[in-house]
Amino acid sequence: MNAGMTRAEALTALRTYNKEPFHLLHALTVESVLRWYAVELGYGEDADFWATVGLLHDIDFEQWPEQHCTACIPLLEEAHATGELIHAVCSHGYGLCSEVKPEHPMEKVLFAADELTGLIGAAAKMRPSKSCTDMEVSSLKKKFKDKKFAAGCSRDVIRDGAEALGWTLEELMDRTIRAMAASEASVNAELETLLA
Repeated sequence: MNAGMTRAEALTALRTYNKEPFHLLHALTVESVLRWYAVELGYGEDADFWATVGLLHDIDFEQWPEQHCTACIPLLEEAHATGELIHAVCSHGYGLCSEVKPEHPMEKVLFAADELTGLIGAAAKMRPSKSCTDMEVSSLKKKFKDKKFAAGCSRDVIRDGAEALGWTLEELMDRTIRAMAASEASVNAELETLLA
């Protein structure tokens, strides 16, 4: 699988359209989570591709939220992204703002984990440690059941994503917590560098 660009080129493309720290943090988080999943699920040789999709999946969201997963196409083409990368990015909005169905395991992981990283990130901020490194699935499930907590994170998408992967909700939560914990320090350090 080929992204059509280096990591540096992908980061430049992202930063052309994304200035908000929140959006940059989300992009870096999903990048690292997809890289972790690639290795975990036996797709290590494609880890760079998985990670690039994660980094660029919301490239259009900050400036064109109403055209999310559509406005991204010319932006990604301009950055020389391959068709398979564009398909993957568009597929994470399936059923919400896109007709492109997640088919590859990576696309299914992105669909399932994208919203969940937001929920885990919000839950981590409430913890004394301000970290997900000591988070347990049981405490995340309580936050998941509280509809008012991180209300913007769609529980239906997370549930549907787990089902599409053939995993339980707990399995998806456990793996995604571990994925985020593994790169939390490096993601935060890179964000600080980007914002400096």
